[in-house]
Parts: sequence; C-alpha cells; structure tokens
Amino acid sequence: MTHYHGFHLVSPSPWPLIGAIGAMGLAVGGVMFFHGYIYGELLLIISLILVLAIMVVWWRDVIRESTFQGIHTLCVQKGLRLGVILFIVSEIMFFFSFFWAFFHSALSPSLELGSIWPPVGICILNPFEVPLLNTAILLSSGATVTWSHHSIVAGDRRDTILGLILTVVLGVVFTILQGIEYYEATFTIADSVYGSSFYVATGFHGLHVFIGTSFLFVMCLRIIDYQMTRHHHLGYEAAILYWHFVDVVWIFLFLSIYWWGAL
Repeated sequence: MTHYHGFHLVSPSPWPLIGAIGAMGLAVGGVMFFHGYIYGELLLIISLILVLAIMVVWWRDVIRESTFQGIHTLCVQKGLRLGVILFIVSEIMFFFSFFWAFFHSALSPSLELGSIWPPVGICILNPFEVPLLNTAILLSSGATVTWSHHSIVAGDRRDTILGLILTVVLGVVFTILQGIEYYEATFTIADSVYGSSFYVATGFHGLHVFIGTSFLFVMCLRIIDYQMTRHHHLGYEAAILYWHFVDVVWIFLFLSIYWWGAL
C-alpha cells in the first residue's frame, strides 16, 4: 500500500497490551508485597521481569523501524523531538513540586519543627564535601557529552565514543558517591520533613541519573554498532537533552537543599 505522507502509521503490536498487564501486575504485586500478602513478592518479581522484557522487545522494534526500515522520516523525527521536549517539561514540573515542599517548610517552619530550620536534631551534610564533588563530576559529564555530540555531528566516530564512555563513567561515579553519602548520613527519610524532602528530592534525582546513565550506555552500544550517523541520531539527542536536564536539576538541588539549606 502506497502512502503519500511522511508520517509513520504504526503496525499492530501486542507489546502495549502486554506491557499494560505487566505494569498493573507490578503495581498490585508491590502493594501486596509491602502489606505482607501471600504471593505478593512472586507477582512483583514476575511482573518486573515482564515489564523489562517488553521494554527490550518494544525498543527493539522501534530501533528496527528507525535504523533499518527508514520509517522515521523528518516529519516523524520532528514529532519525536517535540515529544521528548514535552516529556522533559513534565519532569521539570515533577521536581518543581519537591522544591516547593522544601521551601514551604524551610521558609515558614511550623511549631512542630520548633519554628527553626533545619529542625532540632538534624545534623545536616556539609555541602562542600561530597555534594560539591558530585557537582563537579556531573558538570564535567555535561561537558563530555557535549563534546561527544559535537563529534558525532562532525563525523568523528572515535571522539564520539570516547566522550560518551567518559560520560557514562562519570555518571556511575556520581551514583556511587551519592550512595556513600546516604550510607554515612546521620538522618533518615523518617526524620521530620527535612529528611523526607531531602531524600525524596535527591533520591529521585539519583534515580534519574541512573536512568540517564543507562540511556547513554545503550546509545554508546548503538553507536559502536554503526546504528547512528552524523545525520541520523535522534535517540542520542534525546539522551543528551535528558542528561542536561539532570545536570540543571542537580545545580538547583545543590544550591537550595545542600548549600542554602545549611545556612
């Protein structure tokens, strides 16, 4: 059948339905597991494996359509790029709620907190130790991924891969240092609103760093496999935008929660 437009009409696929079933099982299994119901852990593990498997085969189909079948035309790429931007905007709103909660409690601490911030008994972290080091690491990763991006546009395959590998390594180091910071902290997520807002905000950012690192690692494998060129690397651009978003969020986290919150 001949199409006289540049858009992609997606072929019928079983992955959305199976993925939805796996996601529902993941949610139900998680609730059952945390409440101690029988078979909750089993349902959680099976659903998690199912979701991960669907992610692999679904993205495999997308890669095949874009790389080998040439279905991702300029019109499709424009729509995908807009979708990535809107996704990042939604992520900005997501983190905005965390900053709102932190500043709401910090600027007007309630009587239950002793009307002071940080609350009594909270031994805050020194912002000029691990947090400052992690800031330097994450900003350096932003520079290396930008170098890699410029290299792929210039057709320099070696520098593209080298810059991307350095970015992935820096992301892994950041995650390890944040884990050490959590391990050595003297307060937990249950220690007043400070502990809750601190761990939720920095923890979700750490999750985004892990996802972004995995994203860039997959892009590195695809570039090594010659699946991307200087003219067609939309997936890599999406990973770069996501990583820069992670960088910017961390700057706000460092300045507000670590530094300003310690004054």
